[in-house]
Amino acid sequence: MSTPLYNDEQLILAARLYFLDGLPQAQIGKLVNVSQSKVSRMLALARERGLVRITVPEYDPRNRPLEEELRRRLGIEAVVIRTVGGLRGEDRRQTVGYFAAPAVAAWIETAQRVAVAGGRTMQALVEQLKPAQPRPNATVIQAMGDIDSSPGLYDAAELGRVLARLWGGTFLTLSTPAILPDPETCHRFLGLEQIQGVMEQLGRADLALVGVGTLTNSVFLEREVLSTNDLALLQASGAVGEMLGRFFDRQGQECATPFQRRVVSLGLKELRQIPRKVGVMIGADRARAVLAAIAGGLLNALVIDEGGASALLEVAR
Repeated sequence: MSTPLYNDEQLILAARLYFLDGLPQAQIGKLVNVSQSKVSRMLALARERGLVRITVPEYDPRNRPLEEELRRRLGIEAVVIRTVGGLRGEDRRQTVGYFAAPAVAAWIETAQRVAVAGGRTMQALVEQLKPAQPRPNATVIQAMGDIDSSPGLYDAAELGRVLARLWGGTFLTLSTPAILPDPETCHRFLGLEQIQGVMEQLGRADLALVGVGTLTNSVFLEREVLSTNDLALLQASGAVGEMLGRFFDRQGQECATPFQRRVVSLGLKELRQIPRKVGVMIGADRARAVLAAIAGGLLNALVIDEGGASALLEVAR
């Protein structure tokens, strides 16, 4: 059956009644003198002929005033992403990952060595990264050992592989658990030539992408690498946050605990020497830990949702 011929005037009338006046298609059919089933085809033709043009006002997904306040009060770079109220945690992570990806990709474009930790928000970010061009000379380095024997999609090993594949660069992996059973075993692992080579490259990184945990919201507790007794010991030591498997106090200094000599990861001292240290996270519950990390020179940039940024500024006040 051939398509009925409608002139522009008929199509504009149908489009006006539908898009501007909000009439139902059944009523439009009566006013335009066609069947209801033909109204949908008329609206499609109006778009095809350019009689209906849909425009969307420019939307900035970043909260620039919050970014500026973070820069002014805390002296850090920040990418603060606007989020719709009431979103579940996973949906907020996806929002932050989607809209922060261009800024983070630009940072990666200028780096030769990128140290990468894990985390769910980090995974949401990495999934959205789109390189402008291949970087075969770039090196991506796993910044901490594996949390347990079955690394997940948001662990540093997997995210590092994805980043290296995206940019066509080299990936260096730490083939070891993040937390070893005792200091002696850790010392032997760190003495291996392979591990020493990776640790040396980590110390020369010019960009670090890391997560920040708390004592009650840490992947090490979630995956039962640490027990409730371990948590009590860390609390007694003054720990307020965790980064790269290393627990730090309110001044951003690593706490003196038995775990300190059992961790295989980029050290906090070495992290401080990296030019751009980016914390990637969502949520208000991490505000005190993030503030401590900034105070201790462990972070000088953030990728965060606006709720988390607002909480951080509130704690800073």
